[in-house]
Amino acid sequence: MEIENIHPDHATCSLMITVMRKLGHSAKDAWQFFEKMNRKGFKWNEEVLCALVKSFCDEGLMRVALVIQSEMEQKGVSSNAIVYNTLMDSYCKYNHVEAAEGLFVEMRAKGIKPTVATFNILMHAYSRRMQPKIVEKLMAEMKDVGLKPNAESYTCLISAYGKQKTPSDLAAADAFLRMKEVGIKSTSHSYTALIHAYSINGLHEKAYIAFENMKMEGIKPSVETYNTLLDVLRRAGEAQILMEIWKLMKNDKTEPTRTTFNILVDGFAKQGLYMEARGIISEFGKLGMQPTVVTYNMLINAHAKGGQLSKLPQIFKEMAVLKLQPDSVTYSTMIFAFVRFHDFKRAFLYHKQMVKNKQTMDVSSYQTLLAILEARAARKNKDWRALLAQIKSKTGVKVIRQKDEFWKYYKKRHVRKNSSDVSVQ
Repeated sequence: MEIENIHPDHATCSLMITVMRKLGHSAKDAWQFFEKMNRKGFKWNEEVLCALVKSFCDEGLMRVALVIQSEMEQKGVSSNAIVYNTLMDSYCKYNHVEAAEGLFVEMRAKGIKPTVATFNILMHAYSRRMQPKIVEKLMAEMKDVGLKPNAESYTCLISAYGKQKTPSDLAAADAFLRMKEVGIKSTSHSYTALIHAYSINGLHEKAYIAFENMKMEGIKPSVETYNTLLDVLRRAGEAQILMEIWKLMKNDKTEPTRTTFNILVDGFAKQGLYMEARGIISEFGKLGMQPTVVTYNMLINAHAKGGQLSKLPQIFKEMAVLKLQPDSVTYSTMIFAFVRFHDFKRAFLYHKQMVKNKQTMDVSSYQTLLAILEARAARKNKDWRALLAQIKSKTGVKVIRQKDEFWKYYKKRHVRKNSSDVSVQ
């Protein structure tokens, strides 16, 4: 453009800044480009302001973005709803909801009308905070200013109810029905929020029905939908349906994530389907997803609960082959398993190895282990005593050591010797 003596305008500048951001250039690069254009007499406008604010907000530099906004307003460039939405969204992503609320008040005070996206940003933030009453209030306020809530708005409401620990599946289902009644088509996100609500309350049958309805409506489940459904089936112990959904996910060509991987491994292993769990590890290995420490912790835990203690050392060795460093969860699971089955020798060896590798259990785990060991006092042996001594030293309990044959009679011999010396004198 410069070679052909074509002068770029504000649209060119804003487009260039946007392209730079999408190509991975830093906000500093965008600012330097803007200053270069500014030196050439380029005029500031709303589009450029939006592009710059977005660049800085993407890097979490909201304060810098606010300074730029203030400078532009001093030069006569007013902010619009898009600028405020960008700032509010960034603050909400960093959980600074109060700052976003302040910007919401500020934009309305300036006479800038909020959009549906403005309300959705706040609703999404309060949904993550599990505050459905505030989401309901924002939705009512939205209607009062003449805006119609969309599928995203209702998804925020469904999610807010669904994330509560109290039985909230009815409230979430009611919000879902309200969305349908006003003629808004459900989306993959809204169904995922509903399935998650059922999942939180352990209602795997309702979650599965919601999934079936979703398929009947022709809505393709996302990987989040599949993961949510797989997780509730895992916790319900429905290994057969778990396998069916996994096959369906592959047929839909939905790319799994590491979360999918761990859910399947844990779900099959806990039901004693160790071969299936191994098959999942092999299958995901072909996709380039190698097992992690978390994966092996799940396998160890499942084998321990299933009484398959003979397999634990083998699984532990596999971790070493894959160069996976066992963490405190790995060691504590192994130790608890062997202690419960009175194999104090192996429990002692793994605890010793844990200490050597500078791993440690939390205080409550040590206290629980100490209580179990003391309850097994009838089964005293050298390994039991060694492990108990180690645990007590870790929990700050003073260990009373047993005296051997020499020290047992030392005091008596010492007293007799002193008394004989006195009599001789």
